[in-house]
Amino acid sequence: MFNVEMIRVSSSNVEEVGYDEQNQIVYVKFLNGSLYIYKGVPQYDFEGLRDAPSVGSYLHRNFKNIYPYERIA
Repeated sequence: MFNVEMIRVSSSNVEEVGYDEQNQIVYVKFLNGSLYIYKGVPQYDFEGLRDAPSVGSYLHRNFKNIYPYERIA
């Protein structure tokens, strides 16, 4: 479906994140199995998400209502 390396993160809500650098798309897989993409995300914001002490909080604070997103699975 997509050819992006997914990185497991330590989170109570998020299982894995991945980044398509060429298209600036962040993939977020939640523990409940749902998969979302966030579009137009610069690399520094993906790295911030990946390395955040709280992935869920970073996602909520820096992605929601900022980048367009859609559920793809």
